[in-house]
Amino acid sequence: MAVRATVGRFPIDSDALESSGVPWGVTLTPFAARDENGNPPLYGSDGHLLPRCENCWAYYNTFCEQEQWAWTCSLCGTLNGLPSEAVSRYSRPQSCPENTSSFVDLELPMEGNEEEAMQARPVYVAAVDLSSSEEFLELIKSALLAALEALGPGSLFGLATFSHKIGLYDVQGPVPVVKNVFIPPDVDDTLPMELEDVMPLLSFLAPVETCKDRIASALEALRPTNSWERTTAAGQGLDGVLLGGRGFGIAMDALFNYLSSEYGSTFALARVFAFLSGPPDFGAGQLDTRRYGEQYASKGEDADRALLPEQTPFYKDLAAVAVQAGVCVDLFAVTNEYTDLASLKFLSIESGGSLFLYSNTDDSTLPQDMYRMLSRPYAFNCILRLRTSSEFKTGHSYGHFFPDPQYENVQHIICCDSYATYAYDFDFANNVGFSRHTSEPPMLQIAFQYTVVVPPEELSNSASSSPSRNKHSLKRRLRIRTLQFGTARNINELYDSVDPEAVLSILVHKVISASLEQGVREGRMLLHDWLVILTAQYNDACKLVQYDHGSSTAARIDIALSQCPQLQPLPRLVFALLRSQLLRFHEEGVHPDYRIYLQCLFSALEPSSLHRAIYPLLTSYASPDKQAFPRHSLSRAALITSGSPIFFLDAFTTLIVFYSSTADPSLPYPPPHDCLLRATINKLKQERSITPRLIFLKGGQDDCTSFENYLIEEQDVDGSGFTSMMGFVSFLEEISQSVVEYMK
Repeated sequence: MAVRATVGRFPIDSDALESSGVPWGVTLTPFAARDENGNPPLYGSDGHLLPRCENCWAYYNTFCEQEQWAWTCSLCGTLNGLPSEAVSRYSRPQSCPENTSSFVDLELPMEGNEEEAMQARPVYVAAVDLSSSEEFLELIKSALLAALEALGPGSLFGLATFSHKIGLYDVQGPVPVVKNVFIPPDVDDTLPMELEDVMPLLSFLAPVETCKDRIASALEALRPTNSWERTTAAGQGLDGVLLGGRGFGIAMDALFNYLSSEYGSTFALARVFAFLSGPPDFGAGQLDTRRYGEQYASKGEDADRALLPEQTPFYKDLAAVAVQAGVCVDLFAVTNEYTDLASLKFLSIESGGSLFLYSNTDDSTLPQDMYRMLSRPYAFNCILRLRTSSEFKTGHSYGHFFPDPQYENVQHIICCDSYATYAYDFDFANNVGFSRHTSEPPMLQIAFQYTVVVPPEELSNSASSSPSRNKHSLKRRLRIRTLQFGTARNINELYDSVDPEAVLSILVHKVISASLEQGVREGRMLLHDWLVILTAQYNDACKLVQYDHGSSTAARIDIALSQCPQLQPLPRLVFALLRSQLLRFHEEGVHPDYRIYLQCLFSALEPSSLHRAIYPLLTSYASPDKQAFPRHSLSRAALITSGSPIFFLDAFTTLIVFYSSTADPSLPYPPPHDCLLRATINKLKQERSITPRLIFLKGGQDDCTSFENYLIEEQDVDGSGFTSMMGFVSFLEEISQSVVEYMK
């Protein structure tokens, strides 16, 4: 459980917070195996016996003062009695994790019949779009074959297809058998029969270890439905235009209802992998993609604002159906046509899944992403609760979770891996602020309750008899982290404790939220104005403003924030964020689906990964085995002045190795597999939540546009070929002028 605060020392009161200009909050990665310093939790049992405060319901922790029969809550100061069994346990404090560490992970007893809990087999279903191309299906076959290798013993796998009909595969017999049910074309119609009547669910869900070859055979037999077949089924559409035959919405609805019958008996969580090659255009849940082609400018409308909201609540409602059925949906869109991910995204992010977008099949990393996603551990049915000491409170919460309908500051997460990150911002609960005495420092406690599936080989107490050999066990656990923070005695202490990456995370969440509610233009203005205010507050607090000849219009501003190293990265990060496709305008060629994909990706990344995605790291090498400089600014000038022959750019989703045109021809190209540069690349690929694309380029021979587009600090480069945007130096000058105006 990694926690990163925007400031290591909290502001003393609301006046100090406002005068600093720095957002106050934390980012939280609850299922990370270690904390932000690399320390694991202390594991234990009997989490249900952990004492709780009668007033604020916080858990007992190492910061609490304990007497023989009572303890004082470190968050609210309430004196609580200790039950006799706790007194007995705490008489041997070293035997209890909660007495020796502020970061604990405790097992909870499972509710319900224990034998039923042993039936929790992992279930995976692939739903494949057949209204597609041969190239699309070849990619999906590769991805699913990779997925089968990642699935552990005891897993169940089902293969379904959709187009103008739904296909269900039975691979448990000697030859794979497919049974189809046709989808009615009308939006309000339902399937003529339930999928359970087409094929019993337990015939559809096949054990991976005994049926892997037949699953592979069924995948090899997949073929796209031909255009004649789809057109005949679809008939004439609106205005005489032939509609397609991609009945995605109704297929998903039917699959969720199909799976729900075994929720809680065969499985505790089913994961559905939905592969789309274009927009749903048939039956219930079809989307009208003509809105992308509309000329918003001629109507005086903001295209970015028009294309970001969903056009129908269908998929948001469908996500609720998935949650009720115990299903988590991962959506993989492999297309460069407008698919309206603004509407579709809810199906994945609100059911606990992920959204992936690949613009083509040629260089797609889908198979690697599938394998990576299934190889890492995940928790499900999670409850996240953040508590604060009484002087402050949580404001907004950000991330792919949904709030509890009854309890405040309680979030539910359907499925959570070790990378999934959430964010909160804080505000003061009153005008008093924190005590200036160190006896009552600010406290923060995060409680994360979750379930994991434990494979049979990890069950030390499992029976050796064959009936239970392949049974999985559910474990319910409670992870608690209690943190104590200092307070800043003055503005300099506050600025010196800033974590710029955590600040960036909070800013990204805020601008995404503003973009969705009021459009991209509003998101850009919010970010720009924040930097202006921060710079003005910093200059004012440090008394740095100098006026030439008494004129307020000729003030000299410290725009580089030079007296505070922790603040110095922020202007560059804001500049890069404004230049990213998250915040550039529709008329500059930003695809609305790609913007939605970035919103979903960025809002789940931990701060260091987000930093890399927004402002890539450029390093140089004297040779493939020797690094020259660890960091360069993203400009052509940096390349020229360094004199290095090899550059390596890490943009999180893309890795580029660039050999300059002046590089010694004797240097091996591409870099050999046993060199330092390759080792660095492999390490980065292993650590990523998604598989980055790797590109090798040779200056003077290859088209190096993809590399040059990342040199955003140049005046004439903005990542898309547009020359209307300013370089970093011009940007700072413009911010400086705005600061002068603001301070008048």
